[in-house]
Amino acid sequence: MNVDFSKLDRAFNPRSIVVVGDKDELRWLRCQGEFKGNLYSVQVNPETIKRIEALGVKNYTSLLDVPDPIDLVIVAVSRALASRILDDCIRKKVAAVHFFTSGFSETATAEGIKEEKALAEKAKQAGMHLIGPNCVGIFNPGAGIKQGLDQYVGTGGAVGFISQSGDIAQVFSIKAHLEGVDIAKSVSFGNGIVLESTDFLEYFADDPSIKVIGMYLEGIKDGKRFLRVLKEVTRKKPVVIWKGGRTEEGNRAVASHTGSLALSKNIWDAAVKQCGAINAATEDELIDTLKAVIFLPPVRGNRVGIVGGSGGQSVVIADIFAEAGLKVPILTDETYEQFASFFKLVGASYRNPIDQGGTNRAEITRIIDILERDANVDNVVFLFSTRHFDAKQTDDIIESLVNLKARTAKPLMTIIEAYFSPQWVEQVGAIIQKLQSAGIPVYLNYRRGARALHNVWSLSR
Repeated sequence: MNVDFSKLDRAFNPRSIVVVGDKDELRWLRCQGEFKGNLYSVQVNPETIKRIEALGVKNYTSLLDVPDPIDLVIVAVSRALASRILDDCIRKKVAAVHFFTSGFSETATAEGIKEEKALAEKAKQAGMHLIGPNCVGIFNPGAGIKQGLDQYVGTGGAVGFISQSGDIAQVFSIKAHLEGVDIAKSVSFGNGIVLESTDFLEYFADDPSIKVIGMYLEGIKDGKRFLRVLKEVTRKKPVVIWKGGRTEEGNRAVASHTGSLALSKNIWDAAVKQCGAINAATEDELIDTLKAVIFLPPVRGNRVGIVGGSGGQSVVIADIFAEAGLKVPILTDETYEQFASFFKLVGASYRNPIDQGGTNRAEITRIIDILERDANVDNVVFLFSTRHFDAKQTDDIIESLVNLKARTAKPLMTIIEAYFSPQWVEQVGAIIQKLQSAGIPVYLNYRRGARALHNVWSLSR
């Protein structure tokens, strides 16, 4: 089916939404409680209708009775009623329909497969843009459209996220938001019987609000088309893909989750790399890489200057960054001469990584500036240990890093040591907010920061 992007525009930025068959906790109506357009319900159960109207939502007993043109329909009926509701959507000429309804091919039953095939054929023949089934559909925080009650609204970001899994779509949006990575638009497409990952990839590529695309995929239906489109999209925007089902055990789980065919990990990794996209092995790596893409300028080299750690930390972080495919080089003679003019070497070292020790903390701003100017350094990493600095020193360092960010073309990132106490969480949260609001990405783990930097460096190659 040819995808009409104008219909997807209406679905992702709707003026009207109708929820069909919501019951029990009225999940879908409550999720759209902050939707900025017109929200309607279709339900026939008298008791449920009372609860719907108590929410202030107008209910109709038929979709055909809704007076407005409809941009998005969310369907939460049983599988047996799905085809009938699709008929009403076709007659009403809605822009798109999202089927939360499950029980189709993911059950691996003859009846489920048969019902799914019939639903797909009917939608395609009518040119109906069907999302799902077996999915949580669209999340657009700027428009007030949510997939789950615990998602945020009102803050639009730079990320377009495409997920085969509904639960991962919701959890990812929340975790990424807490780390300063916000969603522009997200979609969970489940079984993808009409619209699948490739369609949304093409659509997000042309969306000016989306600067980088993240994906969680379990399988793809048309591999040649997907790779062709992926290669075209990566010329416009970075794409980071987290692939589920990389092992034999994962493949079995994929089959029972969305009914997708799994792919060989080696073939998948090689194909994605050739198309110019980035493979992420975990959700954390996906978030970290997206954060680096959003906050860092283009990473032109893999040489890293590191400052702020202790002697033991210097050894560990040098290993971690080297193992990630980055280099921690020897600095220039000029840099060493500048350090030698003031650096106190008792319990410290100005070899890269730089251990400022306890005697050079007052000179940390000067140290960072010298390191940034070094010709052997492409990227600067600052290790921020809150136990080493008082409140005044912490504020001074933040100011120095923000000023450095404003005047350097070199990528600058910060890694904060994690100490899990209520006091630490509050303090570190404030530091992260200040740094990331200035465009400096913050990581809570050496390995995560190193991997993210390596991934964005691979983009420039």
